[in-house]
Amino acid sequence: MMVNEIHWTQQAAYPILGMLQLVPLLGAGLLLLLGERRDSVVIGRGIALIELLLAIDLFRTIKADSPALQLSEKLVLLDPFTYHAAADGVTVLFVLLTALVVLLLTIYSLVRGLAEPARLLAVILAVEGVLMSQLVTTNLLWFALASLLELGLVGYLLWNWATSPEKDTMLARFYQFQGTGLLLLVMGTMLLGWFHAEATGGNWSFDLADLSTVQVGGAVGSVVFFSLLYGMGIRTPIFPLHGWLPLVAQHGNVAIAPVLLLGIKVGIYGLIRFVFPIVPGAVVQWHTFVVAFAAAGVFYAAFLAFLQSDLRRLMAFAVVSHTSLLIIGLFSLHAEGFQGSILLAVNFGLAMTVMLFIVGFVYRRTRTTVLDQLGGLFDRIPFIGASFLLGGLAIVGMPGTPGFDAAHLVLEASIERLGALLTVAVALGNVVAAGFLLWAFQRAFLAPRNESSRFGTIERTLPMEYLVAGSAVAVLLIAGFYLEPWMKLIEAPLHVLAERFAHP
Repeated sequence: MMVNEIHWTQQAAYPILGMLQLVPLLGAGLLLLLGERRDSVVIGRGIALIELLLAIDLFRTIKADSPALQLSEKLVLLDPFTYHAAADGVTVLFVLLTALVVLLLTIYSLVRGLAEPARLLAVILAVEGVLMSQLVTTNLLWFALASLLELGLVGYLLWNWATSPEKDTMLARFYQFQGTGLLLLVMGTMLLGWFHAEATGGNWSFDLADLSTVQVGGAVGSVVFFSLLYGMGIRTPIFPLHGWLPLVAQHGNVAIAPVLLLGIKVGIYGLIRFVFPIVPGAVVQWHTFVVAFAAAGVFYAAFLAFLQSDLRRLMAFAVVSHTSLLIIGLFSLHAEGFQGSILLAVNFGLAMTVMLFIVGFVYRRTRTTVLDQLGGLFDRIPFIGASFLLGGLAIVGMPGTPGFDAAHLVLEASIERLGALLTVAVALGNVVAAGFLLWAFQRAFLAPRNESSRFGTIERTLPMEYLVAGSAVAVLLIAGFYLEPWMKLIEAPLHVLAERFAHP
């Protein structure tokens, strides 16, 4: 079928979802055309700022009390590749997070003084455009294809701006895991399209509205569920699908690619947007299995973190440990668990972004992230040290950050649906996580400096570092003290989703 319908709902004065995808992609193309000119960097940051303003306009436009997908945009192409985008409150929260994180990345990359800044900003903006496409699409096939583009671009970032001579091993492991994840994601997607065609007389569709009306049960439902779960779980990453992350953290570039992979929890978003509505029967059938692995992952990753000698690898295991808590909240199949997990994902994205930036600032000064070679940094860069500490405390749910209320929502849902024993165990795992993050802060910033350390006098905090870290910390604290608007934003769609899993 040729193009015969292009529309967007008049709830917005312009196709805002399409603009969110096109602006960074067009910006990336413009930067590549301009090359390494002096004004290219300013243009790149300006485009990232425009994208954040578009995200704010989306927040202003969306009806927060409505559970429906809104602002629908549709472009009918060759079936079943129809472009269909829409948004609800959950979408808006992730779009805002993505736009903010990318803007901070454009500033951070200049502080780090990385080579070929215009090309670097072009790749970052291209990743942003593809991420936005994943967040606003209601077509699972589009989501899978955008995932392929995103991971290809992130792989290019890792290859071209890596900081380790062992980048070949790191890239091989990255593509082995992510390639497997994409293969599983595509397999689950094609199975759903085939099943829909069988049920509707040959009409292939990958649109959420169509797929959610066809009940996929039995063995096919289980295969689809695990294909999509593992396909999205590898990139999240969830235990035990995290084997690529420690190598990428240690031998990739210090913060840019890890922030794009971990700061925006697209895997968590994909589970909420597609997996839970499309195969609810399989979710119910297997949720205790998933929860058991997630509970094991909380402790496994936390204890391994204590064994790390490199700050970057320690951060990788922190990711795995706390992502397990998100998974437990989601698979409690409870409205409060859904809300808590989404808020934790946003809190985690901001806090992890802060901590990765700080690791980058430390590496720029010392050329190492080995804990034994650090120490004594707080005296010279107290703001950077304090920001690292606040990010770590936010991850474990410090009062005043979004993680505090979010963690309580997850634990309350876990008690009601999964029992007190597992909930107490998970809470203890969070205490262990607090321990290893405080331990890392003590060794890197407060411990006496190792006399064998090769770095000399530590440079004081730069104004741009104050801006980058301070902005992220300020957003964390503001969101923590004024959580109600964000709770209201996601409450309606997540309560509707939870009704599919309500106990009789």
